[in-house]
Amino acid sequence: MDLRKIQRTSGGTFFVCLPKDWAERNGLDRGVVVSVNETADGTLVVNPKYNMERAPQLAMITPSSLLDRVIIEKYLLGYDIITVQAKDRISPADRDRVKEVSSHLVGLEIVEENHSKIVMQSLLEPSTFPPQKILRREYSIVSGIHRDAMTALMEGDLQLAKNVVARDNEVNRLYFLLVRVLRTVIQNPGLSEKLGILPIDCLDYRLAASLVESIGDHSASIGETVIKLDGAKLADDISRLLLQLHNIAYASHENAISAVFSRDVSVAESVRSEKEKIDSLFHEIETTVRDLPPEMGRHLLVVASSIRLIYDNSLDIADLVMPKLP
Repeated sequence: MDLRKIQRTSGGTFFVCLPKDWAERNGLDRGVVVSVNETADGTLVVNPKYNMERAPQLAMITPSSLLDRVIIEKYLLGYDIITVQAKDRISPADRDRVKEVSSHLVGLEIVEENHSKIVMQSLLEPSTFPPQKILRREYSIVSGIHRDAMTALMEGDLQLAKNVVARDNEVNRLYFLLVRVLRTVIQNPGLSEKLGILPIDCLDYRLAASLVESIGDHSASIGETVIKLDGAKLADDISRLLLQLHNIAYASHENAISAVFSRDVSVAESVRSEKEKIDSLFHEIETTVRDLPPEMGRHLLVVASSIRLIYDNSLDIADLVMPKLP
């Protein structure tokens, strides 16, 4: 840390000297224009390259057993151009993996391809993707998946269950997009101001998005269980209990995400107040499934566990809401 005293001219203008080493590293001299921006927390940011186009970040990777995971990692880290380069020839299997993973990453397109190289480029402009909007969209899809998963279970609708499982891929795409945008915001104070989000808020958005994505996964798990049940009709007593559990869990994540955006602590606390009901209903379901055929009972207990985990995720989302400091 370099501490410097504020000085004042006879005319009343405040000024502070910039570090010499920093100025020289950035090619500054007398008469050069820099931008000075005030962030929401009162910090001043001096940018010597405000009018310069950012050079694209390049990543070069080689095919391996972890190829798809490495591509996702580079995407999340904000690389603009990701090149897969083989010594001789990219195998058909690796080529398919590259195309598959790129299809799951928003804005990442294959722009060049030959026998030994595949070049992917991100066509995203981060400033057009406010984190709040991405999170709202992610949650909207997850909310629908959860609702439709339970409808498929109650009605034995296999087609709807398959649709639920398929839609979870879109949730993953939005989650990866949000992580990429948040990392870009943290590294770019100017973008933080433009999008109206403080770098310190990025952690809460990342956690909220991860928990919403987890709700989507548990909802997709319910859809997979419906497929395994092959449209079996549920008995009225277990159907009633599962619906009650679902209604509480569904309302809980609706309230939790609403509280995150409104910063309403009382709404967040209402989620925690449902824990006793959730525990009681889950215990009642555990008791009821013992009277069912073993296979049916096992599948329905998986459904109940998924719903309970959805509530736990909702509780964690609600815990992100803290009173604003004065």
